[in-house]
Amino acid sequence: MTKYTEENSAIAKPAREKRPILPVIITILLVAVLGIQFFLLYTNIKVNGYVAEQQRKEAEELQQESTYQEDGYKVGDEYEIKSTKDISDAYISGDDSALSDEDKDTLQMAKKVVDEVITDGMSNYEKEEAIYRWMVKNIGQGASTTVSLPGQGGGDQYTPHGVLSGNGAVCVGYATTFRLFMNMLGMDCHIVHNEYHSWDLVQLDDGEWYHTDVYSDATEGSSEPSYYNFNMTDSSARNGHDWDGSALPEAKGVKYTAANQKKKDIKALVDVPADLKQGFDAGERVFFYQFDKVTEDDYPVADYIVSQLQSAFSASGSEAYISGSWFENEDESRGYILGLNVSVYDSSMSEGAQSLSEDRQQELTDAINAAFGTEIGTDPYAYDYGMEGDTYDETTYTVEDEMGTVKKDGQEITTDYIPEEQITEADGEIADDYHYYADEDGE
Repeated sequence: MTKYTEENSAIAKPAREKRPILPVIITILLVAVLGIQFFLLYTNIKVNGYVAEQQRKEAEELQQESTYQEDGYKVGDEYEIKSTKDISDAYISGDDSALSDEDKDTLQMAKKVVDEVITDGMSNYEKEEAIYRWMVKNIGQGASTTVSLPGQGGGDQYTPHGVLSGNGAVCVGYATTFRLFMNMLGMDCHIVHNEYHSWDLVQLDDGEWYHTDVYSDATEGSSEPSYYNFNMTDSSARNGHDWDGSALPEAKGVKYTAANQKKKDIKALVDVPADLKQGFDAGERVFFYQFDKVTEDDYPVADYIVSQLQSAFSASGSEAYISGSWFENEDESRGYILGLNVSVYDSSMSEGAQSLSEDRQQELTDAINAAFGTEIGTDPYAYDYGMEGDTYDETTYTVEDEMGTVKKDGQEITTDYIPEEQITEADGEIADDYHYYADEDGE
């Protein structure tokens, strides 16, 4: 039998072509080199693009920083933020020889305040709070006079010199004066502003930054600070403040916020009304409550309590207004801190007026009654609106709307417009009701 081989196969197969090996290897190497070069080129393009994008972002940030102006900026196009660095530097160095006469005067006034409220061993937070309290009590309330003295309540209220000498200030005056004190005490401080308002950003012992708006806390009608705008984080400051934060440090620390420094442990939300009323009667106006654990179910409960507390204040004849906010807790495991602020309009006489003797007050009051035909008492804020001796009972008549719907003891008297001169006893006994007056339009 013949052995099978390709040579004796009936179907012949094509003979294999013998190709040179070297050109193939060279071709493969060339393709590989080109691939590597393409990859490097592509990678380089991406890297260059990333670098260019980062450079663009950095340039934008630098531009934002350079366009954010602190000193020299005019809030409301009127009140310029002026530098106080020379004054604080002079205080720290003890050399005021290079200061102008006005700056020397400012330094002496500021130094007097520091000597009064700052003691050895205070932390930066304690120093800041001492200055904050002094400014609220002394600048917010002015010189405690109803009739302004020369330089009080007018003139230069936007520089530390004007503020400290006149005891009155616009927001820029508060901000620059607070910054001066902070810098004198060795703390970094920026003035934050928008087109219409300004306040401060101060760095404290924990290295974190905090917003403090002394102006807003000093103009709530009380000499006691509310702390509601004291040492805020960015998140809490955004509730009522607006600013460009791109060129300013981030305020994210919570340790020295008023909520964490002033918080009070309380068992449950239902216990808040009794504690708040007790504190309010004792003269407290701001309350921060920390609970065992706050959950989302507590939020509507707090809303209801605050609404009802407002109703309770109104029903009791108080002129108090209550507002609430949740604040970040340093102890995150316990949830937010509930902050309640009670504002009360202060209608009391000035300290100067109260210093008069009772006989002198009566003498002056008698002269005014004789001139006006009135019967007011010595307390100018406790008067009767009645005309010619008539008294007005607030529970008797109720004006339901501007078109003249009037009720007596809950019963509707008239809904039609009646000219004042035509109102008679038959029209509902409202002829001498000073609350009911309609003009020709029925308003």
